Amino acid sequence: MNIDIVLEGKLKEPFFKAGADEFKKRLKGYLELKIVEVSSIDEYLKNNLKSSDYLITMEIEGNMLSSLEFADKIKEIEKDGFYNRILFLIGGSDGLSDFAKQKSTFKFSMSKLTFLHQEAVLILTEQIYRAVKILKNEPYHK
Repeated sequence: MNIDIVLEGKLKEPFFKAGADEFKKRLKGYLELKIVEVSSIDEYLKNNLKSSDYLITMEIEGNMLSSLEFADKIKEIEKDGFYNRILFLIGGSDGLSDFAKQKSTFKFSMSKLTFLHQEAVLILTEQIYRAVKILKNEPYHK
């Protein structure tokens, strides 16, 4: 399974980038995780979205899941067999457009709190790593 985190904007702060890179490194051998920085999520979707993509929008109004439920969600998507890639969309300071929200397969909220988009990338990469460790019944290395 391939997972792309599509970020409207840039992962500029070195500490957020270093943290996300660390979890990407830990995921090697399990799955390919890419962080894709774009100036417009709508344009990205118009040019890159495939029918075999499972699109998860990060929305404060979305479904909140525990780490175990998040792992189960990833397992469910993989088991379906139709999807080749999971796309997580993280909007910029104005959030996601109605167009992006309408394309969503699943609306996901990490919290009722609002995070910086760079911070959301770091939290999401860590949760993807945690989900993989849960699904493989491997200990989580802190």
